[in-house]
Amino acid sequence: MEGTRRRSTTNITKPTHKFIDHNESSAVTGPKPSDALPLPLYITNALFFTVFFSVVYFLLTRWREKIRNSTPLHLVTFSDIVAIFAFIASFIYMLGFFGIDFVQSLILRPSPDVWAAEEDGEDEEDLLKEDARIVPCGQALDCTAPPPPQKIAVVPSHHLKLKVVDKITFPTTLNEEDEEIINSVVAGKTPSYSLESKLGDCKRAAAIRREALQRITSKSLSGLPLEGFDYESILGQCCEMPIGYVQIPVGIAGPLLLDGKEYSVPMATTEGCLVASTNRGCKAIRICGGAASVLLRDAMTRAPVVRFGTAKRATHLKFYLEDPANFEVVSTAFNKSSRFGRLQNIKCALAGKNLYMRFSCSTGDAMGMNMVSKGVQNVLDFLQNDFPDMEVLGISGNYCSDKKPSAVNWIEGRGKSVVCEAVIKGDVVRKVLKTSVEALVELNMLKNLTGSAMAGALGGFNAQASNIVSAIYIATGQDPAQNVESSHCITMMEPLNGGEDLHVSVTMPSIEVGTVGGGTQLASQSACLNLLGVKGASSETPGANARLLASIVVGSVLAGELSLMSAIASGQLVNSHMKYNRSNKDVSKVPS
Repeated sequence: MEGTRRRSTTNITKPTHKFIDHNESSAVTGPKPSDALPLPLYITNALFFTVFFSVVYFLLTRWREKIRNSTPLHLVTFSDIVAIFAFIASFIYMLGFFGIDFVQSLILRPSPDVWAAEEDGEDEEDLLKEDARIVPCGQALDCTAPPPPQKIAVVPSHHLKLKVVDKITFPTTLNEEDEEIINSVVAGKTPSYSLESKLGDCKRAAAIRREALQRITSKSLSGLPLEGFDYESILGQCCEMPIGYVQIPVGIAGPLLLDGKEYSVPMATTEGCLVASTNRGCKAIRICGGAASVLLRDAMTRAPVVRFGTAKRATHLKFYLEDPANFEVVSTAFNKSSRFGRLQNIKCALAGKNLYMRFSCSTGDAMGMNMVSKGVQNVLDFLQNDFPDMEVLGISGNYCSDKKPSAVNWIEGRGKSVVCEAVIKGDVVRKVLKTSVEALVELNMLKNLTGSAMAGALGGFNAQASNIVSAIYIATGQDPAQNVESSHCITMMEPLNGGEDLHVSVTMPSIEVGTVGGGTQLASQSACLNLLGVKGASSETPGANARLLASIVVGSVLAGELSLMSAIASGQLVNSHMKYNRSNKDVSKVPS
């Protein structure tokens, strides 16, 4: 490469060894301690060396005489005092300065590598000219030749070579204080989780924790990036005890034409073909006039479990909560915890003397789990007045149901419930999707409906809804674990116009998304939300951004379902994955 080519050796001349003058080296490398001495260093060393041993001999002789004559050692004469001061002064000098000239000569003495470098046949002026021209040239760099450097710095090392540099830089290393903290963490004296609060620097805490972990486990984390991330932004809300971050590529599918507007959909994934497949579905939908969506329901849920002494007593609370006459007083207790959290309904289920109460409420532009939990706690505190024998076993009794596939979410919904549909022309099915309407309708019935029923699927009557949901959730800062219930989906395909065209729809009852809070405020995720036009809270209608994001997710699922089903129907699924989802490159050796 041009930026790293070796110096030419064609015009070799007799090597001229150039020594660095003591004064010149001082100007380059900075002042040395020996510069403060009034006499030459070797004379000063000899003087203090002589004084030290002479004084030691004198004091030993004097103390031996005192011992023989039984004279107390603390009785000293003027000569003894002078000798003691001379001993201390010469001893301090020898500790701090003796051998400086010898040590400096070792450090600054040119090594054999210097002569090897100069024997390339170029004098110092030629080196300056050529090195000034050799610079890295990249796409985003200014490749004009820089002016000649102003200083020549000699960098001492084990393999000393003459280098032309503008500024001496040293690699960032852990300082002595960091080493002490790392050793304390490794020894178990300092808890790793307390580093942020003790140090007051989140990035430094992550670096120290990372190094301590490597020493404890003897495993390298060199492939896990540390730099380039704002660790302050995740403190106390996104991740505890960070040691770095994982890189996931983000692709763009679309534009998705949904409800008359186009959206470029960000998808974070490591699965080849996923973005390309969704993009093809978006193309087919756009050519045919776009997709339409309808929001059916918007309510986050939380279901505590309480216990009474008898089942009859538990039914009293059930009837109380389901009585419309009591809804207003209960909702007043619930709603006081938030400006946006508004109780919609309560659904109860009884299991013996245990009562499960499923509270549903609107949550604005937030996903709303914390919001609804606070409201539920207010209601439980309120109910204790009329039901003092009520024992609260847990704020969540799994009747919600969060991060688990469940029939209650499939039937009642959780979060946003959305249906999205499109009509795909027969020509587009044949030319873009490379299949036929008849083949798609038959495959959907046998695969997504009958096949899923045979498998005992719960909300899984689709081809790959989870793929699209997960990719968009990760890109936009949603909770990836809620992909479980958010991927509940039933895909329907029916022929239209005598079998010429295709009607395709997806119904998803549990889309759990938000545009504020959690991971949505991180820089990368916030940028993806901004790309969709749903960043932050809606200034006009509370909850509008979160509802729009849910519709975009469902519209993207529609595109993904359409494309994947077409690939399977046409027999192209395996070929496309072999082409785009397999790599011959050893990615473990690719630098971060």
